[in-house]
Amino acid sequence: MTVKMQLARIIISELTENQVIYLQEVDGHREFPILIGIFEATNIDRRVKEDYQPPRPLTHDLIVEVAKALDATIESVVISDLNKSTYFARLVLKKSNGETLEIDSRPSDAIAVAVTFSPPLPIYVSEHVLDEATSAI
Repeated sequence: MTVKMQLARIIISELTENQVIYLQEVDGHREFPILIGIFEATNIDRRVKEDYQPPRPLTHDLIVEVAKALDATIESVVISDLNKSTYFARLVLKKSNGETLEIDSRPSDAIAVAVTFSPPLPIYVSEHVLDEATSAI
């Protein structure tokens, strides 16, 4: 089972190597942080706060365009697992023939892809991941 989440906060600090994003339950109160890199944090922040169009496609734009070229649509993001403080995610794609594909991804890249869309794609977290992540806080 998965729980629908939303991007709640982005914390960018030039003093540390890792940046933080917080996901919050849409119909509840649980939230948890995920540490990400500066490039992903900056890209997510720009896409969320302003109508940012980079002069050249970024990796996340490339992923969206490759999916389109292959006649598939990116449907959602799923944070699917947590192992030794490392989160795992999948991009869920639907091909024109109705077939669903799940592509392994880092959560930061998946969320960066999600916020490339307007409105952003849905972000889901597996219940066991949410339980483990929120019990550690």
